[in-house]
Amino acid sequence: MSRKINNVSIFGSGLMGSGIAQIFATKGIEVRISSRNPEKSDALENIRKNLEIMAGEGAYPKDQIDVALSRITVSNDLDYVTKDADLIIENIPENMELKQNLFAQLDEVCREDTILASNTSVMSITEIASKAKNKDRIVGTHFWNPPYLIPLVEIVRTEFTSDEVVDDLFDFMKSMGKKPVKVAKDVPGFLANRLQHALWREAISIVENGIADPAAVDEAIKYSFGMRLPVLSPMENSDMVGTDLTLSIHDYILKHIESSTEPSPLLRKKVEDGDLGFKTGKGFQEWTDEDIKVSRERLVKYLIKVTKDIQ
Repeated sequence: MSRKINNVSIFGSGLMGSGIAQIFATKGIEVRISSRNPEKSDALENIRKNLEIMAGEGAYPKDQIDVALSRITVSNDLDYVTKDADLIIENIPENMELKQNLFAQLDEVCREDTILASNTSVMSITEIASKAKNKDRIVGTHFWNPPYLIPLVEIVRTEFTSDEVVDDLFDFMKSMGKKPVKVAKDVPGFLANRLQHALWREAISIVENGIADPAAVDEAIKYSFGMRLPVLSPMENSDMVGTDLTLSIHDYILKHIESSTEPSPLLRKKVEDGDLGFKTGKGFQEWTDEDIKVSRERLVKYLIKVTKDIQ
């Protein structure tokens, strides 16, 4: 890594912003979080809760929680937040104009060697960078929620992003214990969301066409290929069974798989009817408050366990 990253600043103090700050603070990095109302920000409280849960599961030393928190400050002073930053990661609301204006401003006030990154999950990094002059230092760093537990960081380059910025970020994220991947083109959905929503489209289509109910779809995924995905994913699996067999299967099955470029009518009707999932207690399935609590806790404990295993 040609440049040393010792100080990271985060714009946006919500769950993603605070979760990303937590990653770096626990690895010895000084972090400054930009928040409009520092007094009302619950970033530090959220980080403490996260670390306490992890400590309870044996995934973080309890006596280091206060040490990690001491490395984080929350401020609304732009000069203070940007002054010493080697890397800035933006986590503000998904509003293109807001993001464009922020990056143009950061490009003006930051050092020339400061890397400017966006954590957007859907928006074009190229478009976000359009108002800035020094587009070569602007890049996407898409973390997954919760960012302090899910290892993947997608490093998304635009046609303007320099090789040095991409390589330095890749090396830095690896040194932070993350699993970065380089995305060579700035396309909608980047890499992992394209894969995820291709699966979701087919899952919803199966329910819509009466092939199986929602619970059966989830069970089928969890207890078949879902179990091996962490260690045997599609490209390796295709080589394992043989590209000739993969071709034979695709020659037969692809014509029968959902290929619509529009959201499912069933999904649209769910939203129109107000069946919004956990938010309302009913989506594709019905959920009690206890069901929701169990689901969320199960996810966090699972992620803590598997991330301990892969470190």
